[in-house]
Amino acid sequence: MFTVYAISSTQRKYIYVGLTSELSARINRHNSGYERTTRPYRPFELIFMKEFPTRAEAREFEKYLKTTRGKREILGL
Repeated sequence: MFTVYAISSTQRKYIYVGLTSELSARINRHNSGYERTTRPYRPFELIFMKEFPTRAEAREFEKYLKTTRGKREILGL
């Protein structure tokens, strides 16, 4: 299973969308500062997740969530 997820910084206005097969480990990496892209925005909370059976399906949905329309879906707008 592959998970598309969105995390939100609790300190700043920043949302990160990603894809993983190990969600809890991945979020721990973000919160621990191992990921250079998200390090300045720590700490994070999970705000969205959806599982897919294949990486290809998950990647397609991840790309969609990175669009303006997809970000509105995450935020419930």
